[in-house]
Formats: sequence, C-alpha cells, structure tokens
Amino acid sequence: MTFIADFADDALRLVEDTTRRAGSFFEPSLRIGVTGLNRAGKTVFITSLIANLLERERMTRLAAQSGGRIEAAMLRPQPNADVPRFEFEEHLAAMTGPDPVWPSSTRRISELRLSIRYRRTGLLSSFASDGVLHLDIVDYPGEWLLDLPLLNTRWEDWSRQSVEAARKPERIEHARAYLAWAERVDGTASVDEAVAREGAALFAEYLKAARKAGLSAISPGRFLMPGDLEGTPAVTFAPLPEPDGPGGSLARLMRDRYEAYRRVVVKPFFQNHFSKVDRQIVLIDALSAIDAGPRAVADLRKAMSEILDCFRHGEQGWLGPIFGRKVERLLFAATKADHVHHTQHAQLQAITTALVRESIERASYKGARVEALALASLRATVEQEVKEGGETLHCVRGRGMETGEEVVVYPGQLPDDPGAIVDASRRPDAEGQEGWLSEDYGFMRFAPPVRDGRPGYGPPHLRLDIAAEFLFGDKLV
Repeated sequence: MTFIADFADDALRLVEDTTRRAGSFFEPSLRIGVTGLNRAGKTVFITSLIANLLERERMTRLAAQSGGRIEAAMLRPQPNADVPRFEFEEHLAAMTGPDPVWPSSTRRISELRLSIRYRRTGLLSSFASDGVLHLDIVDYPGEWLLDLPLLNTRWEDWSRQSVEAARKPERIEHARAYLAWAERVDGTASVDEAVAREGAALFAEYLKAARKAGLSAISPGRFLMPGDLEGTPAVTFAPLPEPDGPGGSLARLMRDRYEAYRRVVVKPFFQNHFSKVDRQIVLIDALSAIDAGPRAVADLRKAMSEILDCFRHGEQGWLGPIFGRKVERLLFAATKADHVHHTQHAQLQAITTALVRESIERASYKGARVEALALASLRATVEQEVKEGGETLHCVRGRGMETGEEVVVYPGQLPDDPGAIVDASRRPDAEGQEGWLSEDYGFMRFAPPVRDGRPGYGPPHLRLDIAAEFLFGDKLV
C-alpha cells in the first residue's frame, strides 16, 4: 500500500507540474535552486539578488539590463500558499540599516517570487508584447540539505557508516559520549524508550559539536535544527554498531524511526522543493573550510558530493514535465570572495572547482551547462595596498565582526595549484602535514558595510550580475 500511495503522489505531482508549465507558456516561471550548507550565504545571496534586481544600477553584466531591455521588476505573490514568504524586507533592513548586521540563520522554509518585465528580441518582438519572467526562489536551513543523501541510504548502511565516521580522528573527541552509549547498548534487547532517547540526545550533541568544529558531512540535519519535530519519534533514534535486531528490539525500533524520518521528513522536502528546480546555484564557503583545516576541507568535499548526487542534472527537453524535471544549468559559486584581494579570486575559483570536480564532470556528461565563479553577494570590504618592508601587500579593509571598527587585513596567499588544498586534505595525516596554509593564510569575518543608499543602486556585490546572467539571462530575450 505504501508503494501505491507513493506512486500516486508522484503521479499527481507530475500532472500538477505539467499543468502549471503548460498554463504559463507566455509568462514562464523559472525555479532557481539556491543550494548551500549552513553559513554558505543562501539568505544573503537571495536578499542581495532580489534587491539588485529591483534597483539594477549595479547589474551591468546582466545583458538585458545593460541593453536597457528590463522595463520593471517587482515582488509578486508566491505560487505556493502553504509556504511562508521569504522575509526579504527584514533581511534587507538588517544588511543595509544604519548599523548593519548579517541576517539571522534560516530556521524554516520560505519562498519568494520576483517578476521581471522585459522587451523581447528576435522574432517574437514583432508581434508579441513585453515578456514576463517569474523567478521563484526558496530559502531553507542549510542543515536540512544534509538529509538528501539519506534518500538512497538503507538503515543498516547509514548506521554502520555513521558509527565509523564518529570514530575518525577529527570527530572522536566530539563523539566520545555517544560512542560510549553505542558500545554498551544491546540492540537485540527489548525496546527501552529511555535508552532510545538517551542515544538520540547524545548523537545530536555530537553532531552539533562536529558542526561547530567546522565539519560539514553531518546527518540527519533535523537533529541540528529539529523545529516542530523536536521530541517526536521521528528524531528519536541513533545509529548502532550492530543495527540488526528481531521484532520488538531496540535495533528494530531505531530502524523503524529512521525509515519514518526518511518517509515523512526527507522525501517531502526533496519532492516539494528540489525535484522541481530548473536552474541551480551551489554556494560553497571554501574560505571558512580552508581556515578550519585539511579535515574540514575533506569533509566539505564529501558532503557536497553526496548532496549533489541527489539532483537530476542534464539538458531539459520539452517532455521534461512528463519524465521529470532536470537541472539544466548549474553554477558553483565560491562565496565571500571579498574576504581576499581580487588577485586571488582565480585561485579561490580553482580551489572550489577542484572540490566539486566529480560533480561537475557528472553534470556536464549528462548535458547540463556548468560553470564556476567566485562572488560576494554583499561586498563587505574594499581593497587597499599596503607597503611593508619594501613589499606591496594586497589587503582588504572592512568592519570587524566583533567590534564594528574598520580594520585592514592581509589575508595571505592562496596557492596557485588547487591540489595544494584539495589533494592535501585527502591524506590520512592531513591535520599535521607541513605546507598547509596556517602561516600563509588567515581568514577574518567582516560585518556588512555601512551604505550610502543611493537611489537605483542595490547592495554592493562582486559578480552577482554574472551569476544572474548565467542563471536566467537567456530567458530575458
């Protein structure tokens, strides 16, 4: 019966999606998937993109804007009545107010629609009126993204892999209490709710500590931010070293709750939000991972590879709504590029590309158009040259996060060879090896800049207009 119900749900979604797309031929909608782990900058990207499309003077490399063909852009009611509206105005006020701060972390799913009216070009311009493109963008907690690989992972495999991961050198200090519980508990014993709750709590504390240490490959994501699920059986389970057990056993209870989590949490999240993506941008905070060390870089690479495996990439044909949507354009963006001098942006982009090279090759092979870019959704620094000891240092200047006072920072030098970062992070002795960037590179977090608020100008950025051109510029013709 479960299979039949799932099949019926999938069929209904395909019919609804096909109907929606057929009914919007002259006013098409484009669903932009903004993908990124916690603190990669999804909310800032969405807020700045919308603000700069409403006030477009900084969007010079969006062809429809530089060609004077965008007539207007405005916020419109979103298509999904059961999803909260993205708090654009609140986020923009936080970023651009008299004492600007970064927006608070996303704690729920939200959505926003921006509609762009533009003058058509080519054959349609002679007999059709202005074109309209609806951009639909969804924001969600980055922690929830970590759940997508669970769609294809059996309980037994996930349980054993999770215990093995907890025993790794970079995690074991955070996981000692949970591992002690896992090693003493008997999965074949009769169900004991108190034991199950204890294990779930210890496992969740371990995941939170691992994330705080800069690690990325962490699941289930709702253990980090349960929301309305807190205290429910769906988030009251933990992996076991021996995950098999008879009916009525603790292991069977854990398995059933894991399967319920996949069924009622992960699958709807994917079907309702990710399976309908047309274009995708993947935001990657490579600089923070580099600052945290080789193991954090390796963990980020693993997490992104597993997540991107869940998406259908490839060229979208006219039968796409019937056979399933595919992501036809994929942009990998290294965020916070303003934290280093522009002379290092090529290195940052190359490192990011190397981190996700396997995913790039898979998507390209399937027919998707793929590019990489270093950007800053909200530019928090300006560049400054400093003379020291007869040498010119390429520095950045901005407001420090802790004090708000202006500081000048020399962030050091990223290597020209991305292998110095990516290949080094794969070695078993990564944390202690010589040649890492502990002495050559230093990452500092900056507060948003104080703006002058000129009319017509959105928040300052780096290459946000290039990202926009790649993601939807071809639709504004």
